[in-house]
Amino acid sequence: MPASSDETGDREAASDSNSDADSGTDREITLLGIHDSVGNVFPPAELADELAELPVPVEVVDTDDSSKCDAIVTRDYHDVFLDLEWVHSIQAGVDRFPFDEFEANDVTLTNSTGIHDRTVGETVAGYLLAFSRRLHTAIAAQQDRRWDRPAWDEAFTLPGKTACVLGTGTLGSGVADTLGSLGVHVTGVRRSGDPVPGFEEVYPTEDRHTAVADADFVIITLPLTDDTHHLADAEFFDAMRDDAYFVNVGRGSIVDEPALVDALESNSIEGAGLDVFETEPLPEESPLWEMDEVIITPHCAAFTVDYFRDVGGLVRENVEHLRNGEELTNRVV
Repeated sequence: MPASSDETGDREAASDSNSDADSGTDREITLLGIHDSVGNVFPPAELADELAELPVPVEVVDTDDSSKCDAIVTRDYHDVFLDLEWVHSIQAGVDRFPFDEFEANDVTLTNSTGIHDRTVGETVAGYLLAFSRRLHTAIAAQQDRRWDRPAWDEAFTLPGKTACVLGTGTLGSGVADTLGSLGVHVTGVRRSGDPVPGFEEVYPTEDRHTAVADADFVIITLPLTDDTHHLADAEFFDAMRDDAYFVNVGRGSIVDEPALVDALESNSIEGAGLDVFETEPLPEESPLWEMDEVIITPHCAAFTVDYFRDVGGLVRENVEHLRNGEELTNRVV
């Protein structure tokens, strides 16, 4: 199971680690497709227009038409892509792509690592501000036209609070930078435990329970790998303070969702801000929908009106690298 953001299985670092390998950059691209699955995030035509000045033709395609392309920009994976030269994921996460099959078929895979730091950081800050200023309860009350003020001891401010971020790569660093500007003390968890700029202290992954024990907010920005699958389990939530909030903007399967539900229902933790889930869309029967101290967003933490421009910048850069026989930026496979 490959990755999403950066760190403990660190798919972003894996991209960098390929720099000494055969880059496969001696390939000629004659048609670049924009797969219609990017429409889940932005209109495909916007990206096609953004890339209209490339020295290769650009065309919006569906899955059936993908075979006529040499390269494709996509959100989703389809088996027909194994016949292409180059696939670019508009997301940092590439756990939906079959690495072994890409390698066996000599398909280059790149991702959009590096463009989501600020957007995800601001989304996380939004969760924290909502919880601290009780905005989520005010919005809920508004739907019923209720004039309900928070209790005198419910609201708080962020300066001096502590956030522990599991994952210190692009997403985690973006979260640390945004929260640091709000006066939050930020610690981190990464595989090595080595220091990272922007984090006041960094713990190795095996010490994650110690790391989260004193945090007001625990934030997941990790990729999904074999090592991170269900990393946040019952023992993990037991290690958190009962007044702490949990946030996940990494991947849903990093969290043992039933264990999270149990922790919330038993008041072992205070609440949660959740952008990603093990099953998406989140099933209607999930108890998470009706919990007062849970904020749910539909896997959109990185969304911005400039998303297609940010992706376009990476694609444009890599088309130039291909023409020059240079290593591709953010190459994963």
